[in-house]
Amino acid sequence: MGGGAAGFFGAISCAEANPAARVYLVEKTGKLLSKVRVSGGGRCNVTHACFSAAQLVQHYPRGGKKLKEPFQQFGAQDTVRWFAQRGVELKTEADGRMFPTTDSSETIAQCLLEAARQAGVQILLNTSAEAFAPLPEGGFQVQLTGAHAQTITAQRLLIATGGVPKTEGYDWLRQLGHTIAEPVPSLFTFNVPESPLKELMGVSVPHARVVIAGEKLDYEGPLLITHWGVSGPAVLKLSAWGARRLHELSYTGTALVNWIPTYNEETLRQWLHTFRDENGKKVVLVNPLFGLPQRLWRALVEQAGIGAETRWSELPAKPQNRLIELLLRMPLAVRGKTTFKEEFVTCGGVVLGEVNMKTMESRLVPGLHFAGEVLDIDGITGGFNFQAAWTTGFLAGQAMSQG
Repeated sequence: MGGGAAGFFGAISCAEANPAARVYLVEKTGKLLSKVRVSGGGRCNVTHACFSAAQLVQHYPRGGKKLKEPFQQFGAQDTVRWFAQRGVELKTEADGRMFPTTDSSETIAQCLLEAARQAGVQILLNTSAEAFAPLPEGGFQVQLTGAHAQTITAQRLLIATGGVPKTEGYDWLRQLGHTIAEPVPSLFTFNVPESPLKELMGVSVPHARVVIAGEKLDYEGPLLITHWGVSGPAVLKLSAWGARRLHELSYTGTALVNWIPTYNEETLRQWLHTFRDENGKKVVLVNPLFGLPQRLWRALVEQAGIGAETRWSELPAKPQNRLIELLLRMPLAVRGKTTFKEEFVTCGGVVLGEVNMKTMESRLVPGLHFAGEVLDIDGITGGFNFQAAWTTGFLAGQAMSQG
């Protein structure tokens, strides 16, 4: 159930391992692999070049510890090999993200569709499992509605329906006895309606640190200034690690941005003291430091109250102190978040203690398996959520193939 990454991988894994099995993939909409197609700006960030299970699990704010054994059975290297065996080569970018060499997500989608076709998976679009009930002799009676309305008997079921933003969306699993970790958004950007940087939309910094004032939440990485606030990996990864706490704070607070995280106040003051001695005649405004973009540097200098013609040798202590503060701790008033519907990631889902992580089978309902974001697993941005989908889908499919 579910025509996304985890559902496809589960169906293919099951059908390839047991060619005699009749495998149905049921998708309630008319679209397949929607997230695969939009991920990574249409390039599909398939996985991450992190080939040690012990290291891979460190990129999962929730579910990491429980994923160690599954990743040992089917990890990132296995994903690379799986696609290569089907004619799709992956490449690694400087930050470790892996994409198809074609730079097109359609390459991945077509690979999965063709693998499903060759394995004999029957795909039922615009069809929902309205209800299913365990049978006394084992297996399930499944009531399908929509384009392929019928009642079928299935020996095993894989739930790969993805994350659900509202808790009521999990009620049907609660009715089976499963405990649900309350869903809240993960991987989102910060809205800063009163941002002093609004005019700098599109400006990015390759290395910044973002801290939530008064909280033990911070992350370093690339930062992008947007027309609604701030985005980029530093913000997205911070939002993943802080998903539950930020939800409790109603996505309101102060984000402190350090534009030059290799410096602290002491080392920055020492550096500036030396710089002023050697470059006193330089005009502060038009000579950006620390490799910062020209537009960003000008904005920081102007906000510090430094005049357009002021030279370093003439700079009074008070505006220099303000500039130091803005470089190390620029406050941005966060008032809300923005998530992107197609790439929405949910924190929450079926608690992992109720799932056998070797087979992804429910410990409460024999024959019922889970894969992907329906589980209480979510990773930071960088291909980690897809890797969890491939791994859990593969292990579920292998277990289901055994009848």
